[in-house]
Amino acid sequence: MRTALPMPRHAWRAGRWQAGTRALPDEVAVALSYNGTAQAVMMATPADLEEFGLGFTLTEGIATRAEVEDITVAEVPGGLDVQMTLAAGAEARLAARRRAMAGPVGCGLCGLDTIAAALGAPPRVGATLTLTPAQITDAMARLPGNQRLHDATRAAHAAAFFTPAGGIMALREDVGRHNALDKLAGALARTGTEAARGAVVLTCRISIDMVQKAAALGTGLVIAASAPTAHAVRMADAAGLTLIGLARADGFEVFTHPHRIPDHIPDRRAADVA
Repeated sequence: MRTALPMPRHAWRAGRWQAGTRALPDEVAVALSYNGTAQAVMMATPADLEEFGLGFTLTEGIATRAEVEDITVAEVPGGLDVQMTLAAGAEARLAARRRAMAGPVGCGLCGLDTIAAALGAPPRVGATLTLTPAQITDAMARLPGNQRLHDATRAAHAAAFFTPAGGIMALREDVGRHNALDKLAGALARTGTEAARGAVVLTCRISIDMVQKAAALGTGLVIAASAPTAHAVRMADAAGLTLIGLARADGFEVFTHPHRIPDHIPDRRAADVA
């Protein structure tokens, strides 16, 4: 399936109407199924769906990489079904999780039935990688040349993995920011890449679920073009994650754990006052 489609439109340019077409990202209903039972349905860009399924499985805590035995993508009426086979132990845990659910599964925080479960602390990040301010700026500057879907449509999010030695090592795009991050997680898992070796770079705002997914990956740094929510900052602080937002060519803002940036502000209270 194509990820972008030409759609007719009329544009107002230079004081007059112009007929033509614009490439727009496609989105389809994608079911994520485990051992024959659907767990979630997302609207997603129809690309890198095996990685999407694997990444979703890992960042949602459904199973480990070793417990995912098989992934296939099948066309079904109205969309696509990412069919995953889990080992017996993971299947049993997921069955227990389903029994505890009070309502239907939604996007983002999937299969959780209580506020406490949805807002629970993510795993503590132990990554030790540091980045200089120049490397952080470089990471964000490298995104445009790698965002093919966004360049064609101006309507897609990206999640990338950056290392000081290799630059952008992987990048995945989707109409959904959570989906893009899950696809990146799947890509790293399939190649055996340790997320602690680099930083996750995002084109979107940072919400608590994005922090939870990044922490589940094990990266120590998240760099984003937009700002985080206040709760995302609290979540990142609790997880030991360095959260960097509003990254532009002229600078960025550090919200949590600046020790991973050698030239960080030494006194956090001074930063708060400023």
